[in-house]
Amino acid sequence: MMLRAFSLSLAQLGDRRVRRVIVKAVLMTLLVFTAAAGILAWLLAGSNPCGWGPLDWECSFGTGSGLLAALLLWIAGLWLLFPAVAIGVMGFFADEVVDAVESRHYPGAAARARRQTRAESLAMGLQSAGRLLFWNVLAIPGYILLLVTGIGPFFLFFAVNALALGRDLGEMVAVRRHRGEDLKRWLAANRGRRALLGLVVTWLFLIPFANLLAPVIGAAMATHLFQREGR
Repeated sequence: MMLRAFSLSLAQLGDRRVRRVIVKAVLMTLLVFTAAAGILAWLLAGSNPCGWGPLDWECSFGTGSGLLAALLLWIAGLWLLFPAVAIGVMGFFADEVVDAVESRHYPGAAARARRQTRAESLAMGLQSAGRLLFWNVLAIPGYILLLVTGIGPFFLFFAVNALALGRDLGEMVAVRRHRGEDLKRWLAANRGRRALLGLVVTWLFLIPFANLLAPVIGAAMATHLFQREGR
């Protein structure tokens, strides 16, 4: 079923409505991510005796341990930050993707769905970004401890983000039909399926260029899974 949902989602990337969301979501994601990366670099530079900037050649890595530390922290921050920004932006546009998929493949369900208001979509996006950042920040000690294993941080990254992304993507679809306690029961009943979905999307986030499409593909896949098995 997961493979079928993935293939159907890829096939619909050429849909005019989906293409429009991709353009908006990618542009907004890059804008927000660039701003956040700049703020993170500026914050890290505050404790760096060598200053910050790609043209600061006077401070070598050998003598500028502050610069090296800041650079490594910045790269690690970006690694954790991008999925949170991307899924947060997707939360704002998710209703458009879900509606496009349901209109094409499940027209009856599309007619009965409750559309999200822009305020609700914004709130969902911010909550999704906040949850993903929270769990990844909480996992930082684990990432550090597992560095000695070489590949350990990647496994932890997959585990943390699969659970978080699966929850958020599932909720983006389910909220059109479930509310309150009903939504909580649905999330609990479909935890395993959502985690597997999150695993696929986390893998996409690690592939250059595919990471830009990962949230849209994830929202489309979540729609197929919800309609075919998870209702």
